[in-house]
Amino acid sequence: MDEQTLPDPAVRVEAARELARDLLVIPNDGVPLVPNVGVIGGTEAVLVVETGMGTANAAEVLRLATDFARGRKVYLTTTHFHPEHAFGARTFAGAATYLVNRAQAEDLRAKGPGYLGMFRGLGEAIARRLEGVEIPEPDVVFDEEYTLDLGGRTVRLRPTGRGHSRGDQVVTVPDADVLFTGDLAEAGQFAIFPWFPPHDADVSGTGWLAVMERLAAERPATVVPGHGAIGGVEVLEEVRDYLRLLRDETWTRRDSALPEPTIVEEVRAAMIARRPDWEGREWIERGVACLCAEQPA
Repeated sequence: MDEQTLPDPAVRVEAARELARDLLVIPNDGVPLVPNVGVIGGTEAVLVVETGMGTANAAEVLRLATDFARGRKVYLTTTHFHPEHAFGARTFAGAATYLVNRAQAEDLRAKGPGYLGMFRGLGEAIARRLEGVEIPEPDVVFDEEYTLDLGGRTVRLRPTGRGHSRGDQVVTVPDADVLFTGDLAEAGQFAIFPWFPPHDADVSGTGWLAVMERLAAERPATVVPGHGAIGGVEVLEEVRDYLRLLRDETWTRRDSALPEPTIVEEVRAAMIARRPDWEGREWIERGVACLCAEQPA
């Protein structure tokens, strides 16, 4: 899809549905640059996962969360710093406590302005959503796993290390066996590699694969990907298998001293032949370039 024809990335809060007891998901319904958004409740508090892109989307999510909370305290977390996930967080200021891991907080501060400018160039609909956006500052920053007590329900905020970004974080709801992955996992789409050297080269194909191997081994019952349809552990397994194949096909050709353009062409053809129904083919080339720059652990 041409970037100038990208549809308006509107979060449709009216589409929210109950995924488990006191746990809502606002699905992205396949709209580009709209994340799956979670609202998780306990007896004392509610946690929102992701904001949507820009202040208007975030205001709708906050309104839904406030109605859902019915007087309970509201928290917000985001799975990583990219605009459609975190750039509405300022709208929650004063109404919610915003918690992220330290690497994500550093990404927001160091890379947020550059990503804001880059995304504003993705078309008029995106630029309108980003009007007036300011890079958010978290209220609570943590280094290791953070366990949030919502009252009768705990939620685990777990930094994963470098993968899709340097500050990736997954959100686990143990009593419901639900995992929110952010963009570590997408459903029906080739893995998004934000490989933009020298401006951003923190995505790690090898690190990402290691994260997906760990998450898939946990076998959660329900997986809410960053984008795409909610599913089970197969969502994680498909991303894991793709990253493994992408690595192997790329490194085999790199080690045979093929030039990178040839590697890209051959690997792209192989990946599309394996997954002809997947979206996001433009990310294969960036994934190959990233892996060409990486070495075995």
